Amino acid sequence: MKKILFVSHCILNTASKVVLYNKDEIEAEEELRLKFLNKAISEGIQIIQLPCPEFTLYGPRRWGHTSNQFDNTFFMKHCKKILTPIIDQLKEYLANEDFFEVLGIVGIDGSPSCGVDYTCFADWYGSFECRQGLEDTLSSCKLIKKSGIFMDVLKEMLREEGLEDKVKLTSLYAPEPEKCLNIIS
Repeated sequence: MKKILFVSHCILNTASKVVLYNKDEIEAEEELRLKFLNKAISEGIQIIQLPCPEFTLYGPRRWGHTSNQFDNTFFMKHCKKILTPIIDQLKEYLANEDFFEVLGIVGIDGSPSCGVDYTCFADWYGSFECRQGLEDTLSSCKLIKKSGIFMDVLKEMLREEGLEDKVKLTSLYAPEPEKCLNIIS
């Protein structure tokens, strides 16, 4: 029986991520990402890459965003469009349980899109040019206990298909490494 795991796009392709400048944060996530992937590969788990809604909408030269910026009809519609073939694949794997075991879906906590338990939030909008108090605005970004918008849409699609109890969601999150490693065990 083949074990199947769906993962956020940047778990396999870090080139799709927004450029980060916090070296410690980057190193901690990269260490956990490699540990997770090495464990999954060594255990023969098949990995299916989810699309990246931010990259497919804004490309590689985008600024970092927050979840409340993506909390709009247009972004959610884009997420649903790119998730539709993923849901179809997931349903097919689940329908063939004699051949496949779907272990779950792994997101990236902290992401405005792919956070499962935590996402970044700030009241960002408008032009940064000539903005008064820009440093205060940027420093207002915080991690909150909530899913990112892409994961919210995914959860809703799973509910609509009656799959929410059949698919475990977890995340890669450096402060809590056991979250992503336990889904493989």
